[in-house]
Amino acid sequence: MTGLALGIDVGTSGVRIVALESQGTVAGAATVEMPEPKRSGPEITQIPGIWWDAVRGSLEKIGREIDANAVRAIAVDGTSGTILAVDRRGEPLAPARMYNDSSAGDAARIIADLAPLTTAAHGASSPLGKALALQKIPGAAKILHQADWIAGRLSGRFDVSDENNALKSGYDPVARRWPDWIARTGMDRAKLPDVVPAGTAIGQICAELAEEFGLNPQAAIVTGTTDGCAAFLATGADRPGDGVTSLGSTLTIKLMTSAPIFAPQFGIYSHRIGETWLAGGASNSGGAVLLSFFSKQQLQELEPQLNPESSTGLDYYPLMAPGERFPFNDPKLAPRVTPRPADDRVFLQGLLEGIAAIEAIGYRRLAELGATPLASLRTVGGGAGNAPWSKMRQTKLDVPFAAAAAQEPAAGTARLAWRGIGVEIGRQ
Repeated sequence: MTGLALGIDVGTSGVRIVALESQGTVAGAATVEMPEPKRSGPEITQIPGIWWDAVRGSLEKIGREIDANAVRAIAVDGTSGTILAVDRRGEPLAPARMYNDSSAGDAARIIADLAPLTTAAHGASSPLGKALALQKIPGAAKILHQADWIAGRLSGRFDVSDENNALKSGYDPVARRWPDWIARTGMDRAKLPDVVPAGTAIGQICAELAEEFGLNPQAAIVTGTTDGCAAFLATGADRPGDGVTSLGSTLTIKLMTSAPIFAPQFGIYSHRIGETWLAGGASNSGGAVLLSFFSKQQLQELEPQLNPESSTGLDYYPLMAPGERFPFNDPKLAPRVTPRPADDRVFLQGLLEGIAAIEAIGYRRLAELGATPLASLRTVGGGAGNAPWSKMRQTKLDVPFAAAAAQEPAAGTARLAWRGIGVEIGRQ
């Protein structure tokens, strides 16, 4: 199928739009920055109109790069757990409560007493906890997630969410419904949105927006996902056994699996994407540990000297401080970064070997918990371009490595937009 799909990524500091062809090629991109959310103690809020202004600005900018009339579908991803209250017309009634707003307080304790351990709605930053307060605002008709509201501005529908954004609000992705225990917390379930699978067409773009931005008036508005899921999908990973490792400040792994994994002791819950599941975990190890020993310049100078063909034999578990949640649940696990060799090259390689070992244990842990075993791997983040480290990791993991198609969440959301009109990129 010819044409374009737009993926809109609403982040904390800006909005990014990617236009994607049906073959997976990026045809254009545009970004508009936003001011940082307002912080007041544990409360972190933002005016929703800021998001919409940035979306409009991004649509205007990308319209200069592409044939806007060729756009067939649009989907939105947002920060997981950001919510707001709207009236019957979809107008916000108060600032949105951001994903990292940790002011749920007493509501979080109520949820802890009533909710099953396997739900993702626990914690001081629980969107359900914040929803319990937002529903009391006079005139509140619906409690929506960030991506829901932007999709509503595009489609005119302010009553629907996707299974990924709804997960941390207590939605049960296995039963595919809002569970009964939510009502016992005091939440009015009538104020929660209807939930459909990510990548579901829910309508067409509003006529006035199509005219304003030169978009195809028949363009479908498709339910999106969270920013984290979108980043996974952007890589092209889409089958059970496909894994994506993010080598950033921390080590994060995500694995597409045929069966869901819920292991709160490891911080693991599963997002539903169609009939597959996305599970993962985050270690406290990662690039931040490397930067505690070496400057960025030193890392660049030492990288070409690494010898991945010959192991150092050092048995490191690189951590910044005691404590690990995944792949081990041990709040007292001590860092293991000694003895330190005199040769900085050997020391760095030992640290990289240690992180690679943690990565391999992480994927094995997911398989032990019932996930589809890792069959192929894509890598994103700052460490993705370190060729010697990739060889060390490949030795540990013993699976094929594939290039990431893209790293931007907006590209993954554009893939969902195509799915909403029946096009699976890479399977045509």
